[in-house]
Amino acid sequence: MNNTESLKKNEEFVEVYRNGKSLANKYLVMYVKKNNMEKNRIGISVSKKVGNSVVRHRITRLIRESYRLSEDSFELGFDIIVVARVGAKEKSYSEIESALLHLMKLHKIRK
Repeated sequence: MNNTESLKKNEEFVEVYRNGKSLANKYLVMYVKKNNMEKNRIGISVSKKVGNSVVRHRITRLIRESYRLSEDSFELGFDIIVVARVGAKEKSYSEIESALLHLMKLHKIRK
């Protein structure tokens, strides 16, 4: 990840949830907030409703990888939280990737 850090702290998540804009599609919800930095920070949240830890880790990896591979096509300066919805459970990498890119486009943070 060249220009991206992870959002780790709870208060960072809360800040983006409270003040960011959210958009959703069938599999993912994305919260985006400007962070006035030269980089993006991404947080990924997959609740227990989605599945057991194996399922949740798999989805987290798919989202992180989709983001990483298309990272160069995103504008910088945003905090992004991606929340997996229950629908994401059985989905393939390409379905998750297209859901992620779709939300990036709707948020207008794709170059």
